[in-house]
Amino acid sequence: MDLPSLAVVLQAALSHNPDERKAAEHSLNQFQYTPQHLVRLLQIIVDGNCDMAVRQVASIHFKNFVAKNWSPLEPDEPQKILPADKDLVRENILPFVAQVPPLLRVQLGECLKTIIHADYPEQWPGLLLWVKHNLQDQQIYGALFVLRILSRKYEFKSDEERTPVYLIVEETFPNLLIIFNKLVQIVNPSLEIAELIKLICKIFWSSIYLEIPKQLFDPNVFNAWMILFLNILERAVPLEGQPTDPELRKTWGWWKVKKWTVHILNRLYTRFGDMKVQKPENKAFAQMYQKNYAGKILECHLNLLDVIRTGGYLPDRVTNLILQYLSNSISKNSMYQMLQPRLDVVLFEIIFPLMCFNDNDQKLWEEDPHEYVRKGYDIIEDLYSPRTAAMDFVSELVRKRGKENLQKFILFIVGIFKKYDEASVEFKPYRPKDGALLAIGALCDKLKQTEPYKSELEHMLVQHVFPEFRCPAGHLRAKAAWVAGQYAHINFSDPNNFRKALHSVVSGLRDPDLPVRVDSVFALRSFVEASKDLSEIRPILPDLLDEFFKLMNEVENEDLVFTLETIVDKFGEEMAPYAFGLCQNLAAAFWKCMNAAEADDEGDDPGALAAVGCLRAISTILESVSKLPNLFLEIEPTLLPIMRRMLTTDGQEVFEEVLEIVSYMTFFSPTISLDMWSLWPLMMEALADWAIDFFPNILVPLDNYISRSTAHFLACKEPDYQRSLWNMLSSIMADKNMEDNDIEPAPKLIQVVFQNCRGQVDHWVEPYLRITIERLNRTEKSYLKCLLMQVIADALYYNATLTLSILQKLGVATEVFNLWFQMLEQVKKSGVRANFRRVQDKKVCSLGLMSLFVLPSDQLPGEALGRLFKATLDLLVSYKDQVAGCSIKYSNFSIIIYYIGYYHCQLL
Repeated sequence: MDLPSLAVVLQAALSHNPDERKAAEHSLNQFQYTPQHLVRLLQIIVDGNCDMAVRQVASIHFKNFVAKNWSPLEPDEPQKILPADKDLVRENILPFVAQVPPLLRVQLGECLKTIIHADYPEQWPGLLLWVKHNLQDQQIYGALFVLRILSRKYEFKSDEERTPVYLIVEETFPNLLIIFNKLVQIVNPSLEIAELIKLICKIFWSSIYLEIPKQLFDPNVFNAWMILFLNILERAVPLEGQPTDPELRKTWGWWKVKKWTVHILNRLYTRFGDMKVQKPENKAFAQMYQKNYAGKILECHLNLLDVIRTGGYLPDRVTNLILQYLSNSISKNSMYQMLQPRLDVVLFEIIFPLMCFNDNDQKLWEEDPHEYVRKGYDIIEDLYSPRTAAMDFVSELVRKRGKENLQKFILFIVGIFKKYDEASVEFKPYRPKDGALLAIGALCDKLKQTEPYKSELEHMLVQHVFPEFRCPAGHLRAKAAWVAGQYAHINFSDPNNFRKALHSVVSGLRDPDLPVRVDSVFALRSFVEASKDLSEIRPILPDLLDEFFKLMNEVENEDLVFTLETIVDKFGEEMAPYAFGLCQNLAAAFWKCMNAAEADDEGDDPGALAAVGCLRAISTILESVSKLPNLFLEIEPTLLPIMRRMLTTDGQEVFEEVLEIVSYMTFFSPTISLDMWSLWPLMMEALADWAIDFFPNILVPLDNYISRSTAHFLACKEPDYQRSLWNMLSSIMADKNMEDNDIEPAPKLIQVVFQNCRGQVDHWVEPYLRITIERLNRTEKSYLKCLLMQVIADALYYNATLTLSILQKLGVATEVFNLWFQMLEQVKKSGVRANFRRVQDKKVCSLGLMSLFVLPSDQLPGEALGRLFKATLDLLVSYKDQVAGCSIKYSNFSIIIYYIGYYHCQLL
């Protein structure tokens, strides 16, 4: 397809007419692998005379095609892009990166990332030379843009994989330093300058993330960089041009520069500037950093924080990073001494106000309570939150410097409590009280261990926390529930106080404000765990569960499910009347969470984690009612759709949890239904395709199918379960690429067949023995050798005559028994048996060897009898010692001893 025709097709792909659009997409797919198609797409993308919408469609097709086809996934997969086309793309994409509009640059950047990760340095050795040349020319932005992508390839690489970074730094950092220096000296710099400095910061960050390149160990070079970073840190962000919208303001170019600067200085400090965590060869650098820079950075950070105190603006992420730096400084004597003169101002006028409920919280609480809840319990949000960083600072301060700070801080909190109590209702300082309660909750571990506070906790809760359950301010009701949960495990001198708090938390489940209901659920978990007498909860359990599921319909959060798991675990068999309803509700919640996760393109929806929690809760319920097998028949139809769908590739993220449910259903149910048997092929297909890492988990339900529904396993021919099991096991056992550890479940499953199908699978004995012997001959791990030898023992127990004849037919009988006896006799230096150490191992080996004793004497060579008798007797003595005190196990021992005595008499 020539260039004009391609442009017409791309234009048609934008048509509102679905038929035209479909025809255009079909045409693009039809011609995508033709020579120079990729090159023509690039020509359209960079053509400034072409319609912007067409260029954008071309850029998306270009990006998707490169991502899918530039580098084949499999080594033997044929190349779909001609080498000549790749050369043309590599030659022409670089100059246009800086020239195309930002919307297109994003797409080209993704393409460059794919190409660089696949081709540099082997197939694209000239890339670094192009970057170096353009850093000295007028194409600085394009060179920096490409260098950022190139450096990011090695950001998380270590050791030998990181080697190319050294050449990149050597070739580009001298020029980068010159450019950086010039940019910093520009008076009244524009946003374009901010973008260039931001790119330099990102390149530096990627280069030092895991290890400082050796070029930067030169004190003069490193100092030149640090002077510029400190300049950026100290310099006030221009007021002119700052957006008024908060969301736009925090992403504004100059604030981005400030953020990346703080990021870099924090990384240098925490990873390379701490002498306690440094490699010996880097200690000199850490000492130099502490001496020359750490204190200057701390002073700059304190000045930046002072902006908050005076009502100025500082982005949340910058505040968070600065507080992290301060927290890391607390334990270092020299840094703490610098911090001390300003500590009270920082602690009481900056840190504490950050811990208090604020206008943004109130707005979110009122306008979008679901988002308020999500942000409050999202671990990713914590990484960026000034409030979380403030809490961490206080916790670190009282942990490392508690002697001089804990009492001072607690007196400050008590002062807030006092002002609150003394104020009239209309003037009560709700927000400072909220911050004070947050502080008390954050310090719970320290206060529970430290006198005199430890003795006063119950009084504090009764006087300052419990009254807030009835507070008109919803955020204080929520905080009261949270703090109560933090202290639920203390020893209450008056049980009525514990009871009062529990009932207040339960009442919070019906609060009109969603965040209060959610915090109450989480607090309830702690109270249930701490409760010594469940009689307080038992009468309200049905209503409690109803409120739970109402809340689960509103909020997708894994912590909600954790609380439910705790209740189920605590009440055990008492949950039986509710088991069916719980499973129904959890199944419904699971589907809702999965649908939400699938709809979330970014893949960070909390629904995915909540879905896993739902499945774990179902497993907990099934375990709690394990002594009521008929319940499993009632629950099965509810869970079957989940098991069927999630045992396919759709369920890879929850596969382990689903297999646990299948294991419970196949073990505790009185019978295994045909519907449950329909899951067998799904597990086999998954195991053959992608789920080999879950083989130990799949082993459990497969064992249940064979051992608990043996007749169906043997009789059914459509599907043929015996054949499918053989196909899977023979493939795995024969795979030379699989490590010994990976195939351990395979011999265990062969044992299950022999143990449960005696006399009914004679035709499988030879095939299974053949693959067992073949694997045994190349096995290195002793544990797998033991398992494989136990397959032979179980085969002897299944049918000794048949097994012995097969071993002789294969010409390995003498070799196998010599290895077996050798393994039985092998001991460690301590005198402990080296192999067959478990009771089950000894039992299986004993039964296998004993099966030989009942054979006609002419089937065993005379010279083998003495060795066989001694090995068996030694094994039995070891078995007896291990199971001593267990009368049930002794019955097995007695049977074996009887056979030995019987055969010994025959010998005499």
